[in-house]
Amino acid sequence: MFKKINYIWRLFATVFCFLCFGIGGLFLSAVVFPLQSIVLKNTDKRKVIARKTVHYSFKFFVLLMQFLRVIDINISKISKIKNIHGQLLLANHPSLIDVVVLISIIPNADCVVKAHLFKNPFIRGVVKNTGYISNEDPEGLLADCKNTLDAGNNLIIFPEGTRTNPDNKIEFKRGAANIALRCKASITAVIIKVAPSTLTKSLPWYRIPSEKVHFTAKLVYNIPDLPEYDKSQTSKYVRQYSRDLENYFKEELIINE
Repeated sequence: MFKKINYIWRLFATVFCFLCFGIGGLFLSAVVFPLQSIVLKNTDKRKVIARKTVHYSFKFFVLLMQFLRVIDINISKISKIKNIHGQLLLANHPSLIDVVVLISIIPNADCVVKAHLFKNPFIRGVVKNTGYISNEDPEGLLADCKNTLDAGNNLIIFPEGTRTNPDNKIEFKRGAANIALRCKASITAVIIKVAPSTLTKSLPWYRIPSEKVHFTAKLVYNIPDLPEYDKSQTSKYVRQYSRDLENYFKEELIINE
């Protein structure tokens, strides 16, 4: 009986949280960011303030999910990332809230986002005002990534490109390795665990597990070094480095089971 009551509570709390997320995105887009654009005329300063606004909004959302007992989030092992600057932050991507949790910790986070999100009515105002990087133009993307890292922002990338089905092994796209090599980026790596699995690509958000979800994240070290390479063979080294990163994450996921 208790388990059934607990399940019903978490289901309604999950619906409430997603409503808050959607309404919050619309409120930021329709009210907060327009006001910021009136007060702040400098575009770069406006983006900085917009990112901090999203950071604190996501921090509140994470606290709300924990307060309502929707999910238990343990981020004590990645608390140091709030102090990093100019890092390419790589993480595996098991759930929908991965980026929310990471941005809630990092005040100066930048992201590469899918082009279609710039048309999403709930979050397009967020991604436009923060200056998050669209993946629509590959050449422009690399330049934007270099600029944001040089400016001291931390760039969050999920090398898998999308959420991974828990039944499948992780498989990296080459984008993260391409950015790392071409931008000569310093890398910070995070391993994320979500158990039981939820908010995956294959399941709708309202299909919650029978037990409370536990989200944990951990900083991992000894990331494969960027290779020295001949620019005429960049593609070859990008492929190899992408494999190195993928194997590294696979090993760390096994170690941290």
